[in-house]
Amino acid sequence: MKMPVLLGISAIAITTVLAGFAIAQSSGSVQSLRGAELEDTRAVDGVHKQIEGRMPRNYRQQPPLIPHSISQYQMDKRTNQCLSCHDWTVAGERGAPTLSMTHYLDREGNQLDTVAGTRWFCNQCHVPQANAPELVGNDFQSSNTSR
Repeated sequence: MKMPVLLGISAIAITTVLAGFAIAQSSGSVQSLRGAELEDTRAVDGVHKQIEGRMPRNYRQQPPLIPHSISQYQMDKRTNQCLSCHDWTVAGERGAPTLSMTHYLDREGNQLDTVAGTRWFCNQCHVPQANAPELVGNDFQSSNTSR
């Protein structure tokens, strides 16, 4: 009894995969979200422009956006170049915003003198601001009423 069922499921799966390939080939070329052919190179500056200065947050608890480029910043398991300006020990003299104190708490809520390992990679939550077109449609409405 199991063998006919397995053969039927296999036949349906193979038919579905082959139909998908046929549809993909008949639709022509793949459309790229970046507006260029896959083989074409495109300058990053042509895609978006970095915005300097702080932007308001769009919702409560949104991680702040980074108001400057981080393209040359080193961030790995030993080095986090963001901390050269934003760590609490140097932020005042550098004129940079200090990290939230939550970044200095370990998983158990213990206060640390250095950034917690769970908060080490800044760009897991924070991204550079950019004036870039949407890649996909979006109907998000900001809860920020000051806009």
